Amino acid sequence: MIDWSHVAELRSDMGEAFDEVVEVFLQEVEEGLARLDPAGPAEDLAADLHFLKGAALNLGFREFAALCAQSETQANNGEAAKVDLPAVRRSYENSRVAFIDGLPKLAA
Repeated sequence: MIDWSHVAELRSDMGEAFDEVVEVFLQEVEEGLARLDPAGPAEDLAADLHFLKGAALNLGFREFAALCAQSETQANNGEAAKVDLPAVRRSYENSRVAFIDGLPKLAA
């Protein structure tokens, strides 16, 4: 679910700024999730999913990123109505919990 080696590398590279990066990431992803609108233009949905995919990859949310990529492809292929937005949101929530729960173990 989480690419812990990527997270460890990011934490090492960012040093003291890591916690701030995580806070900004979580806020931006939650704002991006709030923008997801299956009734809006497919291009907007695809763009929001693309943003979420990139953000997820940056912080090692591997499964969430994969689901965003799959959903982005659906939206780009004219299948926006088939995008399972509740599954996207659940994947983020599950990833966020696993990430927050796992951070103390990473620091140990």
